[in-house]
Amino acid sequence: MQHLPDCEPQGNVFGAGAGTGSHLTHAAQSSIQRKVLPPCAQRQGCVRPGFEPPVERETGPSVDLRNTMLREDQTDGFGMSGQACYREGVVTRKTCMHFRFGQTVITVNIPDRTALLAAVRARLLAGQGFALATINLDHIVKLDRDPSFRQVYGAQDMVVADGNPVVWLSYLAGDPVSLVPGSDVVIPLIQVAADTGRKIALVGATTGALQRAADCLTSIVPGAQIAMCEAPPMGFDPEGDLAVRILTEIAAQGIGLCLIALGAPKQERFAAMGRRIAPGTGFASIGAGLDFLAGTQRRAPVWVRKLALEWLWRALSDPKRLFPRYAACIAVLPARVTEALRQRQSG
Repeated sequence: MQHLPDCEPQGNVFGAGAGTGSHLTHAAQSSIQRKVLPPCAQRQGCVRPGFEPPVERETGPSVDLRNTMLREDQTDGFGMSGQACYREGVVTRKTCMHFRFGQTVITVNIPDRTALLAAVRARLLAGQGFALATINLDHIVKLDRDPSFRQVYGAQDMVVADGNPVVWLSYLAGDPVSLVPGSDVVIPLIQVAADTGRKIALVGATTGALQRAADCLTSIVPGAQIAMCEAPPMGFDPEGDLAVRILTEIAAQGIGLCLIALGAPKQERFAAMGRRIAPGTGFASIGAGLDFLAGTQRRAPVWVRKLALEWLWRALSDPKRLFPRYAACIAVLPARVTEALRQRQSG
């Protein structure tokens, strides 16, 4: 397990508390608007084609963080513990967008990035762990097919919409949520961990990619304490002995935030296991987010993402592997559209 030193701070792209609803200073706001990147981040190639640092702007009053932590006995409207709905950063009983898989209900309980970062900040400040999943159509296909994956997904405390079809379905259902791709929240999550003084672990990808991603993150986010990097070998079992050893080390080091880049369903399984072994750690499943930062994978350009065509960009990059996956995603849409319309009618 590799322990990494901090990079010397060179400046702050986001300012204190960016993205959490807190009030920013004028200087911090100016820095955010300019998207200023520190020199070492530019030298290390953190800004790759297709990668754009998130721009955070304050858009209203401060978010009330007092109610963002869940009690053990708290459930959402469908009886699922740990998946209560968040609105404006506060746990509510209001209906959230949800998907049914037999007797299992998965709730998209975080409506936007501001609510996500507020909830994460509250948990980190309280030393309370969490598991964050980013649902998309590929996950829905896997959830349809795999009952054990449903159980794992039900153990996630926070679920956001990582895919435009999920967002569109939420509008059809009358419970709209915003697009929150896992790759887009990597830096904001690191910023929150730095602001709250919590140590960070990176799990997944390759050793080289993790090193480059860690260097990039400590350059962009002053004070980020990346204390542990672990690149599991091929064939890694996210619920096996090696996973237990990694999670035990995460708990022993007092890691506050663990970013998991293993892909679905491995990362969600690892996170669910982590909630048992390292209950004080927040686990965020972020897919290829670290590879994008490291430059080992290229993300679709911004204009492609704005046209909601990132899936096509990815499919063309690896058609043999991804065209069958996206065909399966398209095939589940009619039933999910019907479900969303029924949800709307039921109020």
